[in-house]
Amino acid sequence: MPDLSESTVLVVDDAEANVDILVDILGNDYDVAVATDGPSALEFAFAALPDLILLDIMMPGMDGFEVCRQLKATEATKDIPIVFVTALGDPRSEIHGLKLGGVDFLSKPLTPAIVKARVHNHLELKQARAALHDQNKRLENEVHRRTRELVLTQDVTIESLATLAEYRDPETGGHLQRTKNYLRLLAEHLADHPRFHEILTPSYIALLCKSAPLHDIGKVGIPDDILLKPGRLTPQEFEIIKLHPVYGYEALRRASERLGFNSFLEVAQDIVYTHHEKWDGSGYPRGLRGKNIPLAGRLMALADVYDALISKRVYKDPLPHDQAVAVIESESGAHFDPDLVAAFTALQDQFRDIALLYADFEEERCNLKH
Repeated sequence: MPDLSESTVLVVDDAEANVDILVDILGNDYDVAVATDGPSALEFAFAALPDLILLDIMMPGMDGFEVCRQLKATEATKDIPIVFVTALGDPRSEIHGLKLGGVDFLSKPLTPAIVKARVHNHLELKQARAALHDQNKRLENEVHRRTRELVLTQDVTIESLATLAEYRDPETGGHLQRTKNYLRLLAEHLADHPRFHEILTPSYIALLCKSAPLHDIGKVGIPDDILLKPGRLTPQEFEIIKLHPVYGYEALRRASERLGFNSFLEVAQDIVYTHHEKWDGSGYPRGLRGKNIPLAGRLMALADVYDALISKRVYKDPLPHDQAVAVIESESGAHFDPDLVAAFTALQDQFRDIALLYADFEEERCNLKH
């Protein structure tokens, strides 16, 4: 900490004799400045920011209480300790001064030892508070730095895991970017909807978008001869494909058990486990129906199906955008939550823009423009 002798103490009193007494008491220990009225005290305090102010109350014009009020109302000077120096013995005056922000009272006639002790104590306390503030700021900056590192590590891990799953299915290059952006678009649009506004907060939407790339992570557990088959799957093969939400969910559940509650993993599990469920209960793996399907899964389902419709596969050509929209709308109340389909219809042009931006093949771009 800095040496207290480097501190500046401002003495404010309209009586020259009182000023001389305080300068004699404190002058050998501190840098003492003097003001003889309220306005000049404020001018000096705003310009020089003294470390402590000894402030007389009974002054002509602007009294000490008003000086204190203005100092405490100003950001630059609000933390300067103010010690009132007064001949008033009225407890109500002391209470008023303390409520205004004063830290202490010195009663006239002054006792030098008491003045020195009080000034020394308040300057030490001010230094300690400043040191604590600096330490808290350093700790806060360190917490922010480490949080940024953790978030970056989490993002890189998510991207790596999602990319690993994507490599198992090489035809879906831009799928992760497209579905994540569809999801954000839908969720932000629905954030004001009376059914969804309580859950679709900005923080929850951020978790949705961070979790979305993991929706097919369970495909790493599907055999290559099925996952990479250049044609339609047999019923038996499709039953195996239908296990990928379970594989993905189990992997995330085990991670969650090791970490304890984690909001990101909770949302990710909902997306991974339920994005193939259908509103009418005919989906998989559990046949959930209606609102029993988590909202994250319902949103992902619509985004995933739209992207599958407008994307090229070895076993199918991409659908034009208008036909894909018609398919989605025809599934309202069957595959999809009707409110989500209504939002999709309103946002269909933005869906097409996202699909164009991240299209994998020129054929897809051409279809989307029709």
